[in-house]
Amino acid sequence: MKTDVPHTNSEINEPHLEQVRAWYEKQPAKLKWTSLGYRAMLAHYYGVLIPPEASVLEIGCGGGELLARLKAKRKVGIDLSEKQIAAARKRAPECEFHVQVAESLELGERFDYIVISDTLNFAADVQQIFERLHSVSHPGTRLIVNYSSALWRPFFALAHSLGLKSGGPQSNWLTTADVVGLMGLADWGVLTKQPRILSPVRAAGLGDFINRWLAPLFPLFCVTVFCVARSTRHRETGPLTVSVVIPARNEAGNIEAAVLRTPDMGAGSELIFVEGHSKDNTWEEIERVAAKYPKRRIKTLRQAGRGKGDAVRAGFAVAEGDLFMILDADLTVPPEELTKFYEAIVCGRAEFANGSRLVYPMEKAAMQFLNMCANKTFGVLFTWILGQPLKDTLCGTKVLRRADYERIVANRAYFGDFDPFGDFDLLFGAAHLNMKLVDVPVRYRDRTYGSTNIHRWSHGWLLLRMVAFAARKLKFV
Repeated sequence: MKTDVPHTNSEINEPHLEQVRAWYEKQPAKLKWTSLGYRAMLAHYYGVLIPPEASVLEIGCGGGELLARLKAKRKVGIDLSEKQIAAARKRAPECEFHVQVAESLELGERFDYIVISDTLNFAADVQQIFERLHSVSHPGTRLIVNYSSALWRPFFALAHSLGLKSGGPQSNWLTTADVVGLMGLADWGVLTKQPRILSPVRAAGLGDFINRWLAPLFPLFCVTVFCVARSTRHRETGPLTVSVVIPARNEAGNIEAAVLRTPDMGAGSELIFVEGHSKDNTWEEIERVAAKYPKRRIKTLRQAGRGKGDAVRAGFAVAEGDLFMILDADLTVPPEELTKFYEAIVCGRAEFANGSRLVYPMEKAAMQFLNMCANKTFGVLFTWILGQPLKDTLCGTKVLRRADYERIVANRAYFGDFDPFGDFDLLFGAAHLNMKLVDVPVRYRDRTYGSTNIHRWSHGWLLLRMVAFAARKLKFV
C-alpha cells in the first residue's frame, strides 16, 4: 500500500522507527478499558488548555482516541503505523489523519496547537521532532507535551504484568529536565509545567475526585506532566500603534500630567480617558486638556457602568491601536515607564507584560505595609495557580496586543464577568490561553493628587474570593 510517509533523512533513526512501527502494527485497534479511561482523563486536561476554536495537530495519534475527544474546529493526526491510522480514520471520521514519521514531518499547514501525548518516549530523535514542528507552527502556536513521570515506571510495569496496561516498544527515559532541555535546543521556550492525574483509573468516580482536588496538592506523585511551550525563534516586527487606556475617577489633578508625560510610542499613540462617576471636576479637566493638546490623539468617554474593569473594557472597545496599554490615572506608575512594556511585547519577550512594583525601592508613602504584605501574598498564590512567575498581580499597568485581547474576550465565557478591577480578567484569560506572562519592574511613586480608590478590607476580601475562583478554574479542574 502506498502511503504519504516522507523519506527519513537520517539512517540512524530508521532502525528504531521500524521497531516502533512493527510493534504498533501488531497491536489491536481497540485499547484496554483502563487505557481508554486514562485517555479520557488526558482529553479533559487538554480541553482546559485548548480553546474550541483552535486548530490542532497531534503527533503520534495512534488510533485517534485522544484526538476524537478534543473539541477543536480542525483536528489532524499523524502516526507512523498504517494500521493505527486506519483505525483512527474509522473512529474519528471528522478528523484528518496521515501516515507520517514525526522526525520528517511535512504537511504544508500551520496549526494553533500541537499535541504530543505519551509518545515522546518512543521517538527516534526528539530534538529533530521539535525542529520539524516549526514548519507547522505560526508565532502564536502552542506546543503541548504530556509524558509519564519516571516515578510511576515501576507501577506501569506492574500494571502491564497484570494485564491492566498495554506494553510498548523499547522507549526513551525522558525526565522533565530532558524535555525542557531538548525544547530549548530546538528553540521552544517552556511556559508552564503542570503535573496532573494522581489516579490513572476512575474507580467509579473516586479517581476523578482525587485528580481534581488532591493532585494539585501532591504534584510530585502525579502520573503525567503537561508541558506547554512556544517558539522562541526571532520574529522581526515593525513598529506598532499604541492605545493607552487611562481610567480616571476623582483624578482631576493628574489629567494634564498624564498627557504631557506619556511618551509617543511606536508608529503612534492614542490616549483614551475613561471617566468613572467622579465627585470632582475630572470630566471637565479631561475635556479641557483634550482641547488644549490637539496634536495628541486623545479620545474621551464617560463610563456607563461601574468599576475599573468596566472602564478598561469600555476604553478597549474604542481603541484603534495594535497594542493595548492600561495606565492608572493616579500616575503612581510613571507614564515614562510604558516604553519598557512596549519593547517587551514588540521584541517577543512577552505576550502579556505585567507591571511589578515590588522590585525597586518605592517612595515612602507609595504603599502601606499591610498592602505590601497582601501584594506579595497574592503574587505567590497566583504564581502557583497560573503556573508562571508573577510578583505583583495588583499593579494596574498591563500591556498586550489587540489580537490577544480579542482572543481573551472570545474565551471570556470560561470565567464569566467576575472581576470589577479588570486586572484578573486579563491575567486569567491570558493564562488560560497559555500566553507568555512577563513581569516588567517599575518605580512606584507617591500620589501627588487625591486619594486611593482602593478599600483595603472589602477589596481584600474580594481578592481572596478571586484567588479561590482562579484556583477552581485553572488548578482544581
